Amino acid sequence: MNFKLSHAQALGLMVLATLLWSMAGIVSRQITQAQGFEVTFWRSFFTLLALALGLTWATQGKVWRLAQFHSRTLWLSGLCWSVMFTAFMLAMTMTTVANVLITLSLGPLLTALLHRLLGGQTLSRQTWGSIALAAVGIGYMFLSQIQLDGGQHLKGMLVAVCVPMAGSVQWNLMKTRQQDAAQMNMLPAILIGAVLSCLFTAPLAFPATANASDMQWLAMLGVFQLALPCTLAVLSSQVLKPHEVALLALLEVLFGISWAWWG
Repeated sequence: MNFKLSHAQALGLMVLATLLWSMAGIVSRQITQAQGFEVTFWRSFFTLLALALGLTWATQGKVWRLAQFHSRTLWLSGLCWSVMFTAFMLAMTMTTVANVLITLSLGPLLTALLHRLLGGQTLSRQTWGSIALAAVGIGYMFLSQIQLDGGQHLKGMLVAVCVPMAGSVQWNLMKTRQQDAAQMNMLPAILIGAVLSCLFTAPLAFPATANASDMQWLAMLGVFQLALPCTLAVLSSQVLKPHEVALLALLEVLFGISWAWWG
């Protein structure tokens, strides 16, 4: 799994990842019976299933070697993925898509700040300007859409803020590890994240209420909205800088609007 992408290829894969991530809003609105923790559990379960099969095939079973799972960094990355998986879907069931997307726009700022605190390369004024402009622009676009009447919306946004916080740790951790450990394969961290998300949400996900149609949509989310794009993001992070990944992730907001308009 250790092959070198060009910068242009990494950019292309990251853009594709954000396009796939952005399906969450419109697809989740097709789910009629399953709610809250059940939605999160089944999406993570199908992600786990897809990754287990995909990584086993891609590595000819080498992914299951115990040695690589001894890494604390791998488990910390997996924990970050689990927070992102769980918090995002819970927030989507607690508040509006617009509220969640606005909250996600904090990602580049948090990632850049953490990158600087960890002793990373000083970002240029142009980069800081791009980060600020992106956040202000997205905030302005959705200003009229924000809904805070009622405690439920506020709770949803507080849950959603866990996503950019975990993401800021994730992208910085990913870049540091890829540079230090001879291009260590970090793809199993996504698998760990899916397992942890299932374990966190399983006690509150049952008895299940999802019908056959819901399960089809949840399977689609697990495979194409989570497993595949997260894999692409990890591969891209081998080449892109943390703040580049976080800035490109904002395309999820724009693509999300397009999906909603198309749908």
